Amino acid sequence: MVKVLVADNHPIVRIGLETTLNESNEVEVIASVSTTSELFSILSIKQPDIILLEMDIPEVNGITALRKLKKDFPNSNVLIFSAQAEDVYALSTLRAGASGYVSKTASIDTLLSAIKKVAGGGMFITNELAQRLAFDESTNKPRKLFRKLSTREVEVLKLLSLGKRNKQVAEELGLNEKTVSTYKARLMRKLNVDNMVDMLQQAKALELY
Repeated sequence: MVKVLVADNHPIVRIGLETTLNESNEVEVIASVSTTSELFSILSIKQPDIILLEMDIPEVNGITALRKLKKDFPNSNVLIFSAQAEDVYALSTLRAGASGYVSKTASIDTLLSAIKKVAGGGMFITNELAQRLAFDESTNKPRKLFRKLSTREVEVLKLLSLGKRNKQVAEELGLNEKTVSTYKARLMRKLNVDNMVDMLQQAKALELY
């Protein structure tokens, strides 16, 4: 039996996942949480085989929470379960230590397959995503530009896109303001823009907000 911990901010999603996954003969939801503080608190007590982590869980953004999980609990298997654009965020979360990425639009069979694959030591991404990562569509310039960005740059861009100031971004990511300014300069260069308005337009094209 694969033991799963669900970390998602939405009560209906948590209840739905618990009910559906527990109906399987192979999966058991042993706990569910709605914030990162609850997540790290319960991990000191329970040891799930899989952590099903929502990208936009409150308090700490998903990639930062993922990094902390892999640092504090290096043997944890994290499966990202998110409504965010798969081909934008999947690669960043895999780089940060996730064992897989499943869209919230996926079927329950796909989710169960992902859970079992990760529990068995594998990594899960959809065939569609694998194809998109392998072959850049020549007409999809925003996606191609995105692939030049590091995981940390994606984090900074997302927070800036949400209207956060340099100081707020620095506090959330554990950086100093000067470093955030450096990331902004890198983002503008990599996204071929010379001002914040155009950079945020690129972020919108990448479906970061």
